[in-house]
Amino acid sequence: MENSVQFVQWLRSVAPYIHAFRGKTFVVAFPGELVVAGALPVLAQDLSLLHALGIKIVIVHGSRPQVAEQLALRNVEGRFHNGVRITDTAALECSKEAAGELRLDIEAAFSQGLPNTPMAHSAIRIISGNFITAKPIGIVDGVDFQLTGVTRKIAYDTIGRILDAGSLVLLSPLGFSPTGEAFNLTMEDVAVSAASALRADKLIIISETPMMMDQDGDEIRELSYKQAEIELEKKYLPADASFYLEHAVKASRGGVPRIHIVPYKIDGSALLELFTHDGVGTMVSTENLESLREATIEDVGGIIKLIEPLEADGTLVKRGRELIEREINYFSVIEHDGVIFGCAALYPFPFDKMGEMACLTVNPEVQSQGDGERILKHIEKRARRAGFHSLFVLTTRTAHWFLKRGFVQATVDDLPKDRQKMYNWQRKSLVLIKQL
Repeated sequence: MENSVQFVQWLRSVAPYIHAFRGKTFVVAFPGELVVAGALPVLAQDLSLLHALGIKIVIVHGSRPQVAEQLALRNVEGRFHNGVRITDTAALECSKEAAGELRLDIEAAFSQGLPNTPMAHSAIRIISGNFITAKPIGIVDGVDFQLTGVTRKIAYDTIGRILDAGSLVLLSPLGFSPTGEAFNLTMEDVAVSAASALRADKLIIISETPMMMDQDGDEIRELSYKQAEIELEKKYLPADASFYLEHAVKASRGGVPRIHIVPYKIDGSALLELFTHDGVGTMVSTENLESLREATIEDVGGIIKLIEPLEADGTLVKRGRELIEREINYFSVIEHDGVIFGCAALYPFPFDKMGEMACLTVNPEVQSQGDGERILKHIEKRARRAGFHSLFVLTTRTAHWFLKRGFVQATVDDLPKDRQKMYNWQRKSLVLIKQL
């Protein structure tokens, strides 16, 4: 029964993400190392689930270890400069063979349909083709990259029609010039170019690198692209992580709102990154995704979902939807990527220069992360702007939390006269006041 309750709670908690993601376009890129590690079948299952939820998926695969294997069979040594392969004729042939082999492996993975698996009853079609126009890198730093190229154009109109028809699109790290030449490309370049051209809502890079850490050893969970540029300038990140982060910044500058870099060694990392508050990787965005602001009428549904469990167990006084709609201007909310995770209300008593903070709530899944204190400080600022000299709360279960943050115990007689008349003597709430 406990597991059943947890499952229902989890399913309800991901509903806002499902609503937000339906009809969106995600570009998902993964390196050839993921295939070598045997993680392709599980990734196919996860992407199949996203497709079933109405998300349009473009897949971009890498092939570095597969190309290296083909070169080794020919006794040819691979050459690199600044982490990018120098592609001669032999390396290009190996790239073609690797791309063909990987394409078949990916198509096979999405063709699974065994009963009692996530792929049961799925009928996913993957379309690939000459969707990438490329040009040679040329000579950089005196190094001739030969047949290594960069993306010049993505056939976004054609890809868009395929996605609208319900199929997935597969892009290999190969491009073609108008004269028919083939060029070896990097997975990251193709992924960034595709996400930008398609105006994708997310670029998800499933990498072989672990969670990024800053110079203090703390996890880097979320960055704006400007913050990412600052971290790159410090030059402390490992080469692979830095390479991915550079392309994330490029994608962000290209108009992609969210770029996620997640490690494939965590089972279901893409799902955890997309459907949990903190995720398991590093997200780069065009702006700070978390905002603490005054509420609008569009937030009523999110507020109700937050406070209903606390109303049910008696922690909060019950409020109907109509009451919240009428009082929405009193509320403030904290949201992350469009999902509300906390709220509070400030009720004014201007004659007494006092304000009442009520309905302070934070989603249990993200408690102990400081959101409650941030909301409190926000309400205090609102109260000061309104000219109030003090802030009071009525509480039956969380007095200790407020006492630790500067509130002191008072009596009903210390409340504004109008609030004294509304005091519920059956609840016997404690009165706590903080001077501003």
